[in-house]
Amino acid sequence: MKSYIVLCVLSVAVMALARPEEAQYTDRYDNVDLDEVLGNRRLLVPYIKCVLDEGKCAPDAKELKEHIREALENKCAKCNEAQKKGTRRVIGHLINHEADYWNQLTAKYDPERKFTAKYEKELKEITV
Repeated sequence: MKSYIVLCVLSVAVMALARPEEAQYTDRYDNVDLDEVLGNRRLLVPYIKCVLDEGKCAPDAKELKEHIREALENKCAKCNEAQKKGTRRVIGHLINHEADYWNQLTAKYDPERKFTAKYEKELKEITV
């Protein structure tokens, strides 16, 4: 479940502005310890690879992958505050500590860099 929240946060991180009248994303994984996941590449990397279509996906990772593009395009409008905060933490970590994976995720989900450039400017070199 902890890995799912990281993946969820990654997908939401790659997302942007949803309509308020639409349903919110599930909050089932909001209590995951992001410090543990971000501090353990063994937990983090398989979910990144799933999202990049480079590895097998656990059922929770597969569900998360389905929402990445929508969240990116709608500024995570379906996210609650905990998810928005977690998304910023994960994106900041990827930008500053996993740049290769961040670049791969950006190339896949935002090749024109319409959404991710903002995150890079805001979160670069911020301690996560």
